[in-house]
Amino acid sequence: MSRRRRRPRAARGPTAARGRRGSDAGPDRGRQRPLILVPPSCPPAGRPLWLPARTGRGETMPQTSVVFSSILGPSCSGQVQPGMGERGGGASSGSGDLIFQDGRLISGSLEALMEHLVPTVDYYPDRTYIFTFLLSSRVFMPPHDLLARVGQICLEQRQQLEAGPEKAKLKSFSAKIVQLLKEWTEAFPYDFQDEKAMAELKAIAHRVTQCDEENGTVKKAITQMIQSLLLSLATRSQLQELREKLRPPAVDKGPVLKAKPPAAQKDILGVCCDPLVLAQQLTHIELERVSSIHPEDLMQIISHMDSLDNHRCRGDMTKTYSLEAYDNWFNCLSMLVATEVCRVVKKKHRTRMLEFFIDVARECFNIGNFNSMMAIISGMNLSPVARLKKTWSKVKTAKFDVLEHHMDPSSNFCNYRTALQGATQRSQMANSSREKIVIPVFNLFVKDIYFLHKIHTNHLPNGHINFKKFWEISRQIHEFMTWTQVECPFEKDKKIQSYLLTAPIYSEEALFIASFESEGPENHMEKDSWKALR
Repeated sequence: MSRRRRRPRAARGPTAARGRRGSDAGPDRGRQRPLILVPPSCPPAGRPLWLPARTGRGETMPQTSVVFSSILGPSCSGQVQPGMGERGGGASSGSGDLIFQDGRLISGSLEALMEHLVPTVDYYPDRTYIFTFLLSSRVFMPPHDLLARVGQICLEQRQQLEAGPEKAKLKSFSAKIVQLLKEWTEAFPYDFQDEKAMAELKAIAHRVTQCDEENGTVKKAITQMIQSLLLSLATRSQLQELREKLRPPAVDKGPVLKAKPPAAQKDILGVCCDPLVLAQQLTHIELERVSSIHPEDLMQIISHMDSLDNHRCRGDMTKTYSLEAYDNWFNCLSMLVATEVCRVVKKKHRTRMLEFFIDVARECFNIGNFNSMMAIISGMNLSPVARLKKTWSKVKTAKFDVLEHHMDPSSNFCNYRTALQGATQRSQMANSSREKIVIPVFNLFVKDIYFLHKIHTNHLPNGHINFKKFWEISRQIHEFMTWTQVECPFEKDKKIQSYLLTAPIYSEEALFIASFESEGPENHMEKDSWKALR
């Protein structure tokens, strides 16, 4: 391990356990497509970053995945890149030191890390460092404060250049500052929705343009940057307004004690009876919704974690809207599956509905849409559905057992992580857009980030920021963001998507009523519940 000192300025990312619902009545039927991976057991793994925390029902909370994609290239590790220059060197001293290990930045004071972000005449930070620091800095300070400090450092360097022998290099320095601001505004445009941040940006831009008043090259670049930023902010604002107008599916809280649903009321099979087509439309919805999640939204999870004692204000809720909307989609899909099953009166038709959703979940798995697959399995594991023993006894559950094997929570969802690794490798070597799709189980991804943050401290004993931790968080978030940018290759079916997004879903109470109407209560607990519901 070595210490690098900064150069003087002048030189310068719940599935409940199911009981046996019925015996396999026959061979698998339906379309057979090869699964991505069916691991018989969890492969040996290296030492985990932490021991998995135990939760209720014997479930272990997920740990950070040992699988990290190579799609980021070698620079994702934070290594000092050839030709990029290295800021610092020599013996260590003072609180502003940056600590490197094998050429990789692993810790430093906040002030030193901020100065490491700002270019000099002969230095420009590695792009992965820019992304990682801008992403992680919001844990310690709001973006507008960071921007103000960057502006101060830039001003100090400019003044030193003007007073020294390197005044001719002012234009080169200004161009690098503009490039840094351009990368910032492109990666995190939402940072500049704040009026303070926008004011700081314009102040820095004004100072920089004074260094290039003759030919106006820098001024032109700044104008283009701000125009692109304003366009990006306007687009996001429009999307935000549109999402707020969209209401979640209405919850059917009315009585469901009729002998059968109205004849005019459609079910999912009346809209789409092909499991593959429905899985493709679910993937369409997933990619549309997950694409609205941005890196700063994911980092907001950590920011909230560090202030759990404080009540979240409305502004905080707005910043995490995309996360909440995506999480709500998962819950709505689970409830829709349960509703479609429980509202069917005839046992034969309920059996067909269950087998249909099993096939849909299987197709989602083959596509790489693990989030929809988990939502469907969760819906079939809800108590009102799981208790339908007579119905499950007629279901051919071989395929469902395979799916539950992949979503088995034991060993920290080891089987799922192995399948996710297979999908990731397929995506990296993809020859078609269909093979690029990877949609992880979002709740597990969030828990991975949560526990990575929770187990590893932000600050080291010497007061330095534990930047090694933030390299790992950044790498996972970057990989996730790469998956969200995949363009859906499937043709959109508005009729099917409209049903999935707007079909009424039963409340939990209504689900139990429908379930008991289909198959009466069998024990004292169920009888008491049924009596209370009536």
